[in-house]
Amino acid sequence: MPPNAAPKPVQVAIIGAGASGLMTAISIAQALESTGQNPKSTNILLLDGSKKIGIKILVAGGGRCNVTHHQVDEHQYATTKPAIVRSTLKRFSASDTINFFANLGVDLKQEPTGKMFPTTDDAHTVLHALLNEAARLGIKILNPWRVESITQTNPGFTIDSPDHHPIHADCIVLATGGKALPKSGSDGQGYKIAKSLGHSITKDILPALVPLIVADSSRWITELSGIACPATLSVVASTGKHIKSFTNDTLITHFGLSGPAPMDISRYLTTAKLTDRKAHLQINWFPDHTFEQADQFLTNLGKAQVSTHLRTHIPERLAAALCQQANIDPTTPGHALPRESRRALAHLLTATTIHIQADRGFTHAEVTAGGVPLEEINRKDFQSRTCPGLYLVGEILDVDGRIGGYNFQWAWSTGHIAGTAIAKSLLNDASNR
Repeated sequence: MPPNAAPKPVQVAIIGAGASGLMTAISIAQALESTGQNPKSTNILLLDGSKKIGIKILVAGGGRCNVTHHQVDEHQYATTKPAIVRSTLKRFSASDTINFFANLGVDLKQEPTGKMFPTTDDAHTVLHALLNEAARLGIKILNPWRVESITQTNPGFTIDSPDHHPIHADCIVLATGGKALPKSGSDGQGYKIAKSLGHSITKDILPALVPLIVADSSRWITELSGIACPATLSVVASTGKHIKSFTNDTLITHFGLSGPAPMDISRYLTTAKLTDRKAHLQINWFPDHTFEQADQFLTNLGKAQVSTHLRTHIPERLAAALCQQANIDPTTPGHALPRESRRALAHLLTATTIHIQADRGFTHAEVTAGGVPLEEINRKDFQSRTCPGLYLVGEILDVDGRIGGYNFQWAWSTGHIAGTAIAKSLLNDASNR
């Protein structure tokens, strides 16, 4: 690159062309268009380091893209600032998301779980709609275009890349994601950029919504690979206190646990073990039963075999494995169970301790826990409190949601709010010239 290459000026540069970045760009242009302005006259540029745009959108929901959930509130997110999350979700809600995509020609359907998917069951429908709208509005996308650093130049910013000429932008949006699924381009570079522009990052940056690898002491459960059933998973402190619980489908795999409940609980288990090494995971295979109820259930079996009745509630192979762990012959009639054996089985049914060695890391995580603290952002427009002209949206912020479309909703909401605010700022600047 020539050392004296002149930076190319743009009005808005958005770093990251994933869900939050695309939503920000489209929201800017649509807001301008709604006032009678020609959005193509505004130079909006999306920069993305990945060779392929929208990888996270394409892999989400098993390739179907879980766009949002029919009911979204702040309780579905891990956050230190629930009031900010609540106000954000109210300003651009799940209903607004449904209408937004309907206007792009993408109809969503609600499944029994409350998850919202495109009626085509194809994530490409969602990505193509976003890219087509961006093209219609004259938004330019450059990729692969890796941002190495951003410098505040007053006015504006200079964006440097190891492979391209620098670009000057009046305003910057960081929509880089976190560290989850690094092949999508989310490799943590956004955190470095945010820090260089005056922001702090939470002490811990952890994989969230990630499968769990069991320790050798719980390896017996991997012999049940392929079993899926509803269960309640709980993080239990060394004191016995239940820190967090989720009830949902649980998939047993060759390495450990996956599926909605294990992935939801993963970040809470990892966080708990940072300060309490003896914090552990418990599984209730009878989600509607307490220990006492399970014990009574076994007491009432009478002449019926233990396995006969257990398999009406849980998969047969799991029932046999739990009996084995309790040193019980599954063909034993209920009335023949010694009290200690019966109570041991009731405990396993409602509170099996599973020792977790690790999670599968950022490569397999769906989202990142941690990031830029929300108190460093103006909740009205998601502009930085420390660096005027810098906006931060989506996963780079210290908010992460449950599985079920909640993280996409956070991306749509923050992108829309920042985008409409930027458009208003552009209009104000134009009227003051």
